[in-house]
Amino acid sequence: MNMIYNSEQYSVVEFGVDHNLEALRFGGYEIVDKSGRREAFIGGKLAQSFRRDVNNLIASEPTMEEIDEFLGSYDTLMSQPVVLH
Repeated sequence: MNMIYNSEQYSVVEFGVDHNLEALRFGGYEIVDKSGRREAFIGGKLAQSFRRDVNNLIASEPTMEEIDEFLGSYDTLMSQPVVLH
């Protein structure tokens, strides 16, 4: 696992490909909305699409605000509450 983005609003952790686990066959990403205290894990084809879109975004040399706006497009998937132990 590798944290690939961290701002005041969002953090993104990338999970590498693991052919022994179906959920990580294509790798995966955990996106955390810090202020909303919720997260989403995306894997499979959606992870591939996310990776492609992130690579395209990075190529445009975006600001943190633009990255946060991009991540905000995934807000509807973030239904899992973040619970601290």
